[in-house]
Amino acid sequence: MQKRISKPAKIVSYLILVALVAVFAFPLLIILMNSFKGKLYISDNLFAFINGTSFVGINNYSVGITRMNFFSALGTSVFLTVASTLIICVVCSMTAWYLTRIKSKLNSVLYYAFVFSMIVPFQMVMFTTSFVSNKLSLGTPWGLLILYVGFGAGLSVFMFSGFIKSIPIQIEEAAYIDGCSPLRCYFQVVFPVLRPSTVTVAILNMMWIWNDYLLPLITLDSKYSTLPIAIQKIFTGGYGAMDMGGLMAMLTLSIIPIIAVYIVGQKYIIEGVAAGAVKG
Repeated sequence: MQKRISKPAKIVSYLILVALVAVFAFPLLIILMNSFKGKLYISDNLFAFINGTSFVGINNYSVGITRMNFFSALGTSVFLTVASTLIICVVCSMTAWYLTRIKSKLNSVLYYAFVFSMIVPFQMVMFTTSFVSNKLSLGTPWGLLILYVGFGAGLSVFMFSGFIKSIPIQIEEAAYIDGCSPLRCYFQVVFPVLRPSTVTVAILNMMWIWNDYLLPLITLDSKYSTLPIAIQKIFTGGYGAMDMGGLMAMLTLSIIPIIAVYIVGQKYIIEGVAAGAVKG
């Protein structure tokens, strides 16, 4: 029998949730509000509301798009995010399926190697990554794509493995009896069942890759820029001076796509994480 929650407890819960929403939404609202203010008014009082004097309309947006070559940086970020996420979802799910279904000492070692990679701080391998990237000429978006797939594999294989363990192996055995090859069994039987976990892995990796600043900074050649890199380069002037109005406007434009993706797929995140953790 389900235990009923008392009215005071509900009120307290709602108040806590409202407070948490306010804490997380406040920085976003500050960025949005200041994107319509002149840079001098932002420096003078960051938290002041917009008024007739400080309001500059969409001028910050038009100036920012022109100065930072916004659409070129946007194209690079979109390419890296979409391509890396697709490869991670397909390759890592296949890897997790093989490591889970084929029992051997080598596969156990490989699985725990993927798990171990999750707990290694990026700062420990940052300089090595930069050195190897320069030696192998990986300073292009295609080279960075390889690095993103590698760094994203640990968590992705771990999550897929937990979910695959919950899939009855009899389903796959029936497919083999009907004449399916392993590859056909994976794409027609296993992969469709992995949809909740796949969406979760995709959203988590998209949020990480889209917002990542450090890895592109240390690997990409100067002629390539993702949105975070382009925003930082363009709006930081001499002696630490910043065009805060343009910076806030471009931050707003860079935040909108990933928030939209998260809102669309948020219900799958909890579903996929819970399925992989509990059933795995």
